[in-house]
Amino acid sequence: MTEDVFSPLELRETTVRNRFAVSPMCQYSCEDEDGLATDWHRVHLGSRAVGGAGIVFTEATAVEPRGRISPQDLGVWSDEHADALSPIAEFVAEQGATPGIQLAHAGRKASKHRPWGDESGAIAPEDGGWETAAPSADPWPYEGGDTHPTEKLTEDGIADVVDSFRQAARRARDAGFEVAEVHAAHGYLLHEFLSPVTNHRDDAYGGSFEDRARIVREVTEAVRDEWGEDAPVFVRISATDWLDDRDSWTIEQSVRLADLLADAGADLIDVSTGGIHPDQEIEWTGPNYQTRFAEQIRNETDSDVAVGAVGGITTAEQADALIRNDRADVALVGREFLDDPYFPLHAARELGREDAVDVPPQYQRGI
Repeated sequence: MTEDVFSPLELRETTVRNRFAVSPMCQYSCEDEDGLATDWHRVHLGSRAVGGAGIVFTEATAVEPRGRISPQDLGVWSDEHADALSPIAEFVAEQGATPGIQLAHAGRKASKHRPWGDESGAIAPEDGGWETAAPSADPWPYEGGDTHPTEKLTEDGIADVVDSFRQAARRARDAGFEVAEVHAAHGYLLHEFLSPVTNHRDDAYGGSFEDRARIVREVTEAVRDEWGEDAPVFVRISATDWLDDRDSWTIEQSVRLADLLADAGADLIDVSTGGIHPDQEIEWTGPNYQTRFAEQIRNETDSDVAVGAVGGITTAEQADALIRNDRADVALVGREFLDDPYFPLHAARELGREDAVDVPPQYQRGI
């Protein structure tokens, strides 16, 4: 039988009820700037679980305080943070969805104002921001030439980052999350190590492809160690830097990386693109604009690692075709879930697959 977007997905000992996943989307809503989850996060994520999603991911959740993009980001760097996240994971699971958490470190793109309000750009340490960390001491190139203090991580500092991911994974698993995703995309810290655009090191973590990929492999192995053998680990990558005029990260390197990550314990590669430098030139941003990269990784890797497609997925037919045509194993949906928390329930009706979803009894008169 041909699999479709409503087919269950089995990864290790976890069964996801369908192939719709709520892509991690920053909410910038920790108003106390402490990284603790609030009622906003519980309602935001819980409503997507009620709406029929297979996996519901938190936003990028910082593994240490300086790993936040903005002061209002979620964190999981202490047991108190895990305690605040636990009711969310519990509620998502109660609705039949699989609770997932994206573990992240923003690297040189940290300490920014959130994308609304009167101010934009970097927050200086004297104004409540912090010094950022990166593979090289090159700050993010803000518009107008502004700079931000950026520390080049030492090898001891790199080991501390890897341990931060390890401890965050332990807390997240204890909090009830069933899928962990390592964020190695969008110009954040792990992607900064991968790309020669931002990694100018000449030690064990720079230079060759293998050395630039070392920290991502080590983080994936650490998360796998803490996650156990029964539950899946995903890794989100940027398949290309969209910087073809310079030495940068490419889809060919991403194919090689996927095999390394599979060996390190990753079960699925979540394939996004870009974010390493504002000079990127994205060819176009129409429907499924990143899917070809997911498909290439799926077809060219030596391992049997699964892939997820994200970007420009806005209709039921699109999501279903990705799975039916073997282009991806999961459809990760972002903006459409912001517009419609019940996207999978509506998709089932549109595709004639009402038999494949359980509409909550409270909502059966309306959906």
